[in-house]
Amino acid sequence: MSLLFDLCSECPVFMESTLTARDRVGVQDFVLLENYTSEAAFIENLRRRFGENLIYTYIGSVLVSVNPNKDLEIYSKAHMERYRGVSFYEISPHIYAVSDNTYRAMRTERRDQCILISGESGAGKTEASKKILQYYATTCPVTDHLSTLRDRLLQSNPVLEAFGNAKTLRNDNSSRFGKYMDVQFDFRGAPIGGHILNYLLEKSRVVHQNHGERNFHIFYQLLEGGEQDLLSKLGLERNAQKYQYLVKGCCPRVSSINDKNDWRTVRKALTVIGFHEDEVEDLLNIIASVLHLGNTQFGEGKNGENQITTETQLKYLSKLLGVDGAALREALTHKKITAKGEEMISPLSFEQAVAARDALAKAVYGRAFTWLVVKINQSLAFKGSSSVIGLLDIYGFEVFQHNSFEQFCINYCNEKLHQLFIELTLKSEQEEYEAEGITWEPVKYFDNKIICDLVEGKHKGLISILDEECLRPGEPSDISFLEKLEDTLGGHAHFVTHKLSNGKTRKAVSREEFKLIHYAGEVNYSVNGFLDKNKDLLYRNLKEVICQSNSQVLSQCFHREEVTDQKRPETAATQFKNSLAKLIEILMSKEPSYVRCIKPNDAKQSGRFDEALVRHQVKYLGLMENLRVRRAGFAYRRHYETFLQRYKSLCPGTWPNWQGRLADGVATLVQHLGYKPEEYKLGKTKIFIRFPKTLFSTEDSLEARRPALVLTLQTSWRGYRERAKYLRIRQAVIQSAWRGMISRQKARRRRHAVDIIRKFIKGFIYRHYERCPENEYFLDHQRFSFLMMLFRNPPKSVLDKSWPIPPPCLTEASEHLCRLCMRNMMRAYCRRIQPEWKKQMEQKVVASQIFKDQKDSYPQSVPKLFVASRLNSEEFNLKVIQTLGNDKVKYGIAVTKYDRRGYKARPRQLLLTSSFAMLVAEAKLKQRIDYATLRSISVSSLSDGFMVLHVPSEDNKQKSDVVLQCDHLIEVVTKLATMADKKIKVNMSPDSITFAVARGKEGVIDFTSGPELKVAKCKKGHLLVTAPKLNP
Repeated sequence: MSLLFDLCSECPVFMESTLTARDRVGVQDFVLLENYTSEAAFIENLRRRFGENLIYTYIGSVLVSVNPNKDLEIYSKAHMERYRGVSFYEISPHIYAVSDNTYRAMRTERRDQCILISGESGAGKTEASKKILQYYATTCPVTDHLSTLRDRLLQSNPVLEAFGNAKTLRNDNSSRFGKYMDVQFDFRGAPIGGHILNYLLEKSRVVHQNHGERNFHIFYQLLEGGEQDLLSKLGLERNAQKYQYLVKGCCPRVSSINDKNDWRTVRKALTVIGFHEDEVEDLLNIIASVLHLGNTQFGEGKNGENQITTETQLKYLSKLLGVDGAALREALTHKKITAKGEEMISPLSFEQAVAARDALAKAVYGRAFTWLVVKINQSLAFKGSSSVIGLLDIYGFEVFQHNSFEQFCINYCNEKLHQLFIELTLKSEQEEYEAEGITWEPVKYFDNKIICDLVEGKHKGLISILDEECLRPGEPSDISFLEKLEDTLGGHAHFVTHKLSNGKTRKAVSREEFKLIHYAGEVNYSVNGFLDKNKDLLYRNLKEVICQSNSQVLSQCFHREEVTDQKRPETAATQFKNSLAKLIEILMSKEPSYVRCIKPNDAKQSGRFDEALVRHQVKYLGLMENLRVRRAGFAYRRHYETFLQRYKSLCPGTWPNWQGRLADGVATLVQHLGYKPEEYKLGKTKIFIRFPKTLFSTEDSLEARRPALVLTLQTSWRGYRERAKYLRIRQAVIQSAWRGMISRQKARRRRHAVDIIRKFIKGFIYRHYERCPENEYFLDHQRFSFLMMLFRNPPKSVLDKSWPIPPPCLTEASEHLCRLCMRNMMRAYCRRIQPEWKKQMEQKVVASQIFKDQKDSYPQSVPKLFVASRLNSEEFNLKVIQTLGNDKVKYGIAVTKYDRRGYKARPRQLLLTSSFAMLVAEAKLKQRIDYATLRSISVSSLSDGFMVLHVPSEDNKQKSDVVLQCDHLIEVVTKLATMADKKIKVNMSPDSITFAVARGKEGVIDFTSGPELKVAKCKKGHLLVTAPKLNP
């Protein structure tokens, strides 16, 4: 039974499996709350789960995350694998479930996705986005190139946190900017690129922090972790208390932050992302210049004018910013005014100079941060088609004791996102109902479009009025802006000021505030600083100085065209409104998922649940509105397969397995359970249950059924275990008998092998003796081996003369076998030979007998086949043919005949018949030589083509010996000797040939070696033939 429980513990924890423990841990999906309209029930469910370290809860597909303010062991690689590829509702709520569901939807539906993470500072938004990126980096397929990209994606977080996060009263690592990141994936699902958009960096923090807060992390990291040489080069000291921009919050150190370690992390991250050393140097120069700007002081000069009193800071500023020191001094203490086309220089008052200094610090830092994001985007860039998952980590609704321009922009952003959220939630609900064939019932909800229009209306919107007041000639002020708001928006239901409020509410709004009634509640905004923050402009002469900087980074942040461009730049509010509109457009083009982050307490303590604070956030995040929209129809919906798999044991008709259609199985099950028609609907692929109590009742029935199921499983398990035990015993017995038989067979084989080896050794010793019992096995083996060797490897051709050496006892038999084998191969070869080839070989044999080792040109003639005739039938003269009568020409060749006197060369045809040879000149028969009268044939041993046919000089019919030359001497002589049967009458002369010229007279042909063939008559009256030596 314990093994059964172990097996069960390894299975996924289905969401429904915790319904039986709902009294202790609450429900995992707020949609299953019975009293879903009760805010108290909602918060109580959060509190129960938080107390059990269950920080994640669903509202349908929306994930609610409560920051535990401690490390939980739920983010390991094993947890990632547990959620990988698992259906969204199959397992307990987790940030990994949202990540995996989004990833699988992107791959299967081929549609871009986005995850919207929101919540107030300290709620864990940044950590949630990190977990999502880590999940993709760990579970997605990766190559070497993709591994580099993955590292850059992950390392972009510490860099952006260093430059964009700060310690606030509510969070030690609060993001002071909004971030939207696109992660690009290829067709295999591997991350291949990314792109980041940043929104509304809180630049005012550069120059001012509230008590208990800090400036951006990078300043403290540089001072704590920077090498001493680097600090000296930047003109900095390792003491944050010495810098005016860092002491206003009175919080230089934080126990939860290790600035020194974070500095090393940031430097490593910059290298991984791909920043060059000169770029990092310029970036650190800008950070140091901001600190020096904060320490730049102003005082009254001799003539009463305002001047810089800290020359050291000015010197470092000009060096770090790469600008002229005198020009910077002038720009910080004077402003340039253009009136009627003329420029005038006007000195700044002390307050104006301080404001100009702070404006420069904010502008330099803000644009450097934007440049940083652009550089990160360049390192992550991928050009080509891809699928995208977007991550939006943006500030939640903020309500402080003092709310200013930043909170106004943040809350306006949340209004727009809430509007999008409700619209898309309703849309997804309606699409699911329509896909399943369920009737959609319209849902009533608060449409906050009226508030969005109040803020962003074209002419009467709050932002338009603010821009108009900033551009108005004269001396506009924050109070005049408030008065204009009262005049324009006085009758709006969601806008209240001290002047417009009644006696009951007037005390809640001061004279310098206006109140907006947002979807999440009422917020008072102080107008102080609204105009200055909205303008967010540098004096023109300050901008001119910075645009002349030789810093690589600043030259990319401040373009010189800005100085000459007469077009008025957009205000901060308008820029934010436009960027927000683009963000909404991006989100509308993607399939959204939502993560709502909640902070349990302001003290950042683990285990503490501040109910009032949580209620405040639940309201501002619009979670109750979302739950109400989700519960407007059916509280629970699951695929037929999932529902039937879980509850099939409750119905005899579906237990243990349902063989028919899933829809029919679910219908049988709910009918057996007694569901009423108004409690459920059956869609095409899902069952919809309207009331949570119906589901809870079913779950309780399953819990009551479990003991019987466990008993059945135990019985089956015991039966299986006993049968397995029996099979093991039976297998052991069979194996024992089998092993015994195998061992006996091995022993017999060994004994037989020993006997054979013993006989072989003894036979080898007695191999030279007469046959006897001691050597008969060895001799028989020798005979057998020799005969088998002959059988397997006999000679393959008649030219193969190799033959294995036989053992002494088979010498005589080997000789007989060799003769028989050769005779057999010869007979087989002769049978296969063709008549033409036989004739050719006979002639080649005759040539070999005559010329081999005798004639120099013989080796070259061997591979050349003899032909039937060297003359075509057309070359024979008809008269000659007629003269021959019945004698047929067997062979003909063109030759050169040399006269016996004077050796004049004359062209002739040599024709061979079966009984005589004749020389023909055109149509005349010049000489006939009967084979019977042919005495012999003489040729030289050189490579020339001369031959002499010797005939009897006594024969009056003959004209004495004939001297001929031809190109195919060996072929001609062979054929002539064969036909005349004069094979032994061919003479080979190395030096000269003597021939009969006339009766009693002789001629001589001398032969000599030379470089080429020459024929000439020498002084002695001899014929001299020079022939090349072919075979030295």
